[in-house]
Amino acid sequence: MDYVVMAGQLMLSLSILIVLHEMGHFFPAKFFGTRVEKFYLFFDPWFSLLKYKKGDTEYGIGWLPLGGYVKISGMIDESFDTEQMKSEPQPWEFRSKPAWQRLVIMLGGVTVNFLLGFFIFGMVLWIYGEEYLPAENVKYGIYADSLGRELGLQSGDQILSVGDKSFDKFNDRVVVSEIVFNNAKQMKVRREGSQKVIPIDEKFVGVLSSYENKDKMLFTARYPLVVGMVMDGSPADQAGVKVDDKIISINDHPTPFFDQFKERAQQHKNEEIQITIVRNQSDTLQKELTTTEQGTIGIASYGATYFFDTERQEYTLLQALPAGTKKGWDFLVNQIKAFGQMFRGKIKPSESLGGFGSIGKMFGGVWQWERFWTMTAILSLILAFMNLLPIPALDGGHVMFLLYEAVTGRKPSDKFLEYATLIGFIIVIALVLYANGLDILRGIFG
Repeated sequence: MDYVVMAGQLMLSLSILIVLHEMGHFFPAKFFGTRVEKFYLFFDPWFSLLKYKKGDTEYGIGWLPLGGYVKISGMIDESFDTEQMKSEPQPWEFRSKPAWQRLVIMLGGVTVNFLLGFFIFGMVLWIYGEEYLPAENVKYGIYADSLGRELGLQSGDQILSVGDKSFDKFNDRVVVSEIVFNNAKQMKVRREGSQKVIPIDEKFVGVLSSYENKDKMLFTARYPLVVGMVMDGSPADQAGVKVDDKIISINDHPTPFFDQFKERAQQHKNEEIQITIVRNQSDTLQKELTTTEQGTIGIASYGATYFFDTERQEYTLLQALPAGTKKGWDFLVNQIKAFGQMFRGKIKPSESLGGFGSIGKMFGGVWQWERFWTMTAILSLILAFMNLLPIPALDGGHVMFLLYEAVTGRKPSDKFLEYATLIGFIIVIALVLYANGLDILRGIFG
């Protein structure tokens, strides 16, 4: 796994999002005549990597990549510069502005992140389109992996619906999403020619959302074993197996599908076996070979897309923007539902939290721009959502106090805001350390 590529993608993505988020505070502050003393990418305790001053504002890059900030005059924030608060309020200070202007300034960052997430989703759809495998094209049904079998699925099932959602696009994440976020109670499948209802135990909300299982497949498309590659010097190569051969049995035991062949071969590790192949769609041949100690023969099968036609939905720009907004909105709704499941005790917070290692891993070890921008859109929405939480030191904490002031007409004291911000800052740092500690325990950095 290329950790350098993952780290590079994460740093670039966060840098884009942080700078644009802080611009969301910076420009409204300037518009309302509020002095901005600093604009920084990353934090700069003790020293900065780069800085220059223009007008009243110092622009720079810090060395601690845990976020960024704008330091606004007359505001108690994570800089904890309380000296300026001892003097009389000045017209250019944040504290001198009307509550509604301060509210606009504080909401600017999350507003940018929300709009940016929707916009990037739309641009990805416009540029790349959306490729999917129609479920009706998967004519052999599914291959149920161990987690899918635990859920009650069987290889050969054709999934018809999950909860109230029709299973139109073949993707096991649809099943996971409906169970975890929407509490789907049952699945309908077609099994051996008749419909069957599979009840879903509510324990699977926790099972499927656990860190251990979050990347595990429930099922894949089932397809025949047609040889796509033969490794040089492998048992299959020595036996004369060729590309495009179709393997249909082991020791006269029928294995018409790839998953069946793989499971049967695993039962004959380092043993001599006889395989039956069909060549040129008409010639049936017998080949004898000895499997490896891992129960393989040194071939790779063509994948599902060789057997089943995928479809690609293209979008015009006018179609992509609302479609991207809907995609981003659905993502946000699922995050809110996930919080609800946590409060109900169905999802463990420790299973859902992850630090920089977990986030970087989601970008993948190969730089793919479609995946990079999709992940950036997701992170933008997550940053907006998390920043809105009513925790002092976050934007949501400042908004909470401003709304209190607007409703009651009473402004919290500077000393109260100072202590509240300090407590909020400690909470945020503790969460960051905890999340990255979980990554270390999971071995992500190893």
